[in-house]
Amino acid sequence: MKKGIHPESYRLCVFKDMSNEYAFLVRSASETKETITWEDGKEYPLIKLDISHTSHPFYTGKNVLVDTAGRVDKFKKRYEKKAAK
Repeated sequence: MKKGIHPESYRLCVFKDMSNEYAFLVRSASETKETITWEDGKEYPLIKLDISHTSHPFYTGKNVLVDTAGRVDKFKKRYEKKAAK
């Protein structure tokens, strides 16, 4: 790696898909206050994900809607009104 181009906080972090509990360990400079104990017994910063490659319909081939903020309901309501006209 080139010296001086990476942030000082570049370290190993656990990213966890909250929709299916899949987790993976990678390097990141993302900030978080939460931690988790990984499979090796060490504690790492935890970054929670709404969706990852294990739950995204494009990668899984399944048409599953992961709606964490009610976006799908808002979309359906908006276009039901237009379709009724």
